[in-house]
Amino acid sequence: MRSHTMWDNYPTIQQDLNDVLLIIESNIKIRDKTIERIIKELIYAGGKLLRPAYFLLCSQIGPQYNRDQVLSIAAALEVLHMATLVHDDVIDDAPTRRGQETIQAKLGKNYAVYTGDYLFCLCFKILARHSKDLSNIEFNSSSVERILVGELNQMSMHYNTNIDIKQYLKQISGKTAQLFSLSCYLGAEISEASLYHKRISRRIGHNMGMAFQILDDILDYTQGTKCFGKPVLNDVKQGIYSLPLIYAMKKNREAFRTLLEKGNLLTEDDLSTILSLIHKYNGIQDAQDLATKYTNKALLLIEKLPEGSYREDMLLITGSLLNRDL
Repeated sequence: MRSHTMWDNYPTIQQDLNDVLLIIESNIKIRDKTIERIIKELIYAGGKLLRPAYFLLCSQIGPQYNRDQVLSIAAALEVLHMATLVHDDVIDDAPTRRGQETIQAKLGKNYAVYTGDYLFCLCFKILARHSKDLSNIEFNSSSVERILVGELNQMSMHYNTNIDIKQYLKQISGKTAQLFSLSCYLGAEISEASLYHKRISRRIGHNMGMAFQILDDILDYTQGTKCFGKPVLNDVKQGIYSLPLIYAMKKNREAFRTLLEKGNLLTEDDLSTILSLIHKYNGIQDAQDLATKYTNKALLLIEKLPEGSYREDMLLITGSLLNRDL
């Protein structure tokens, strides 16, 4: 099993991530062979493993390092991420993910929900074996709760033409940034870093997660099926109004209202008109500017970590997020 090619320039991280994938696969023990096959397909689906990668990097901040423990917790974090993706696709009724049919599109929502539930259980099974004390479990439980609340907040905002920037940022803070924040914090925690550096690590993860989700949302308006595995403006058609659209609506909400009121009945011409309006009102560039601000905040915080090759890797990887060929 081999991790994403983006890690070819980081051979140590790449080897660790390959081992993380092997740990996940070796812990899949379930009688239902359909779900077992589904999960193994998810592992091989080409994810970039950014969350476990940042955990691995932050696990080098402090003086302590236990590779077996670190790799196992990294595996648990990736399984948690996979679980949220599966449930996310169910909530959004998404037909594709990374250019492939989602579980619910292939086998129905029942299998998708069961798969997501099993992945949550698998995450905590791996984590419980390697957490040093119950405070880690408690922190992770509260973090998962914030992630799920973020997803619920998005669901409650479907087709809400009055959504504003503040509501959007709160939503992605829970949905995406929380897991990045958790990954960085736990890495520092497991390395027995100072309280100061643990707090910095958490903030690094938050800012990087915010930038990552904003850039991910921008791709819905720019790349589409060929490059990104889903149709252009697919989120808009599903009532998910992200930052480029929100910025554009802020300048002229009435220009969008009649179109968006069509809900999931939007035609290709409607979507083309919406995209033209977003460009007209500079929504994509405004979103890109905010993503740049979050990325720069993360980079400044990384500079405050103890020196080491891990810090240089974090700077390079985080900076490359702005290009999103990552």
